[in-house]
Amino acid sequence: MNVSAGRKFTILCSCMLLTAYYAAAQIPLTRPINSGGLPDSVSVRYDSQGRPIRAARKDSLQHRDKFADSITIFYRFFDSTRNRNIDSSLSDFSLRLPQPYTSINLGNFGTASKSLLFHPLMKPGWDAGFHQYDSYNFSVENTRFYQTTRPYSELAYMLGNNAEQYVDLLHTQNKTSDFNFSFGYRFSNSPGTYKTQNASISDIKLTAHYQSRNRRYESFFIFISNSNASSENGGLQNVHKLDSLALNDPYEVDTRLGIAQPISRNPFNTTVNTGNIYKENILLYRHQYAFGQKDSLVTDSVTYKIFYPRFALQHTITIKSGSYNYTDNSVVDSLYRIYFNASTGGVSALEYKDSWSNITNEFSLVSYPDKKNQSQFVKLGAGLQNLTGTFGDTTHVSVDHFYNAFLQGEYRNRTKNNVWDIEANGQLYLTGLNSGDYSAYISLKRQLSKKIGYLQLGFQNVNKTPSFIFDTRTNFPVAKHAEFSKENITRLFAEYENARNGWKLAGEYYLVSNYAYFDTFFRAKQYATLFNVLHLSAEKKFHLSKHWNLYSEAHLQQTTGGAPLSMPFILTRQRLAYEGHFYTNLFISTGLEFRYYSDYHADNYSPFVGQFFHQESFSTSNRPDVNLFFHFRIKGFKGFLRLENINAINPSGGFSFNKYNYTVQQYPSEGLWLRFGIWWNFVN
Repeated sequence: MNVSAGRKFTILCSCMLLTAYYAAAQIPLTRPINSGGLPDSVSVRYDSQGRPIRAARKDSLQHRDKFADSITIFYRFFDSTRNRNIDSSLSDFSLRLPQPYTSINLGNFGTASKSLLFHPLMKPGWDAGFHQYDSYNFSVENTRFYQTTRPYSELAYMLGNNAEQYVDLLHTQNKTSDFNFSFGYRFSNSPGTYKTQNASISDIKLTAHYQSRNRRYESFFIFISNSNASSENGGLQNVHKLDSLALNDPYEVDTRLGIAQPISRNPFNTTVNTGNIYKENILLYRHQYAFGQKDSLVTDSVTYKIFYPRFALQHTITIKSGSYNYTDNSVVDSLYRIYFNASTGGVSALEYKDSWSNITNEFSLVSYPDKKNQSQFVKLGAGLQNLTGTFGDTTHVSVDHFYNAFLQGEYRNRTKNNVWDIEANGQLYLTGLNSGDYSAYISLKRQLSKKIGYLQLGFQNVNKTPSFIFDTRTNFPVAKHAEFSKENITRLFAEYENARNGWKLAGEYYLVSNYAYFDTFFRAKQYATLFNVLHLSAEKKFHLSKHWNLYSEAHLQQTTGGAPLSMPFILTRQRLAYEGHFYTNLFISTGLEFRYYSDYHADNYSPFVGQFFHQESFSTSNRPDVNLFFHFRIKGFKGFLRLENINAINPSGGFSFNKYNYTVQQYPSEGLWLRFGIWWNFVN
């Protein structure tokens, strides 16, 4: 999307949000704002579905202190009916960052990332194929819709070595009991340790939720803008030079791509001369009108009107745009020839670019069999997707138009007593670019007892066209030998959770055929033979003493046959923490954590096509990642002080920290790293 179009897109989103805001503001507020929309003189609690339950009336002379620092707040993920609370935990710092501990990157935050666990894309239909920055970005699936009695804000700021900075902002409030909006912003800049490695993230998210007074009309609005800019150095030319640095600075070592610029630790320098710049914008608007049964609830002095929806008409429109661009403005042809076996043709600059416009309309009918349980419903619908792909730069551009028509259905039932939680859904692409794609999913979750816990069993099957990066029409330099068949992935899964004893067991079994993958920097292939992957995991919190806790997590993975797929057999994280509540408002979690994964043939990375690819010439031989941490919380203020990668210590080198781990061939990780962060929430 060009700058002019991007501005128009942002203005359109802002206008829609403001229109919804002012429309809701016209509704006279005749009752105080609380999550149940009830007078303060009525005591409120909530059932399993988040609906208010009226209790005995309080003394009408009791007044609420408007300066009291109290709040009732919860949220739901988009397309979910389960209420969740704000997380105030301290022990797991990885929950504060968008990248989980099960993932690795190219050496610093914001660079291309992938999971150490096998997580294939389990979605049918069109997909552009660029996912190396997904873990850093906002998504529709993880969008939260809040309900709060008072305006609520969160401010996060983290500072690390080499001017690494991370900012995360959130604000949400209810303008009326029926209208909530929220704003989220995430920014990160990491100059990196090595040449041509600076990476930045800039993400924005706006949401709004409105429900009419009579509860018949409901709407959801989401606007997301993700921007990733990451310089690419292709790895180090000679990693052994790290052992004999003249100035003890890894920036001295030459890289395989790019011409090194003067050293800059400016956190706002997001210039990318050689690397990838990806931009995505998403606008989603869902609204529905319900038909149902009116009722009323009578207290000793007030009558409240209630509406039970039994049938609803639902429409969802999603507008997406994406721009995926690799640029090298300082081409050194000899580097391409030596390290990537590629010729640039003597040009001084390279650019590969795919841009997409995606407009999808979905129409659904929703039925609620039990009027008092809105978490039980049946939904049937159909959708039409219009796609426009623009391939190439401004001098050589081709444009193609595609479409998809699909059917979909869904059934959910989380029983009122929370004993059963059932979910089943399916999607079938009838015609268009991805004709014949389908997905089927079913999950059954049962509470065995309050003491024993929950057991979940599930099945999932996806038949899908390989992502468009495997298509010959892409502008990226992808070489392949034949047309690819549809991938088919079956997943069987089970999970047992015992919250009382603090442990969880899980297992996944995959059957994969026609697996599409890359095996060099530019070549795409497909493995037609059926193979399977087994993944087992366990989590447990051990109370060692009054204040000492051990948090243990372990994963085992194994694939069969000669599949072009490598993953560590063992991945484990252990956290030994001294924790407790001290004085009046002080909570502390401090200790030692380490992550270890067994040696394996780690995927290499191609910056030219934005893909991790299979290789068998290099195997990791890493020490466990070891970190010291001190986390504390005082009311709404949380502080995190961390000394990471202590494992890089080299006693033979005068106790320097230059024994680097390698997550990807020729890409050493960071050395000793100090991070300090604050997470502060405010009730306005």
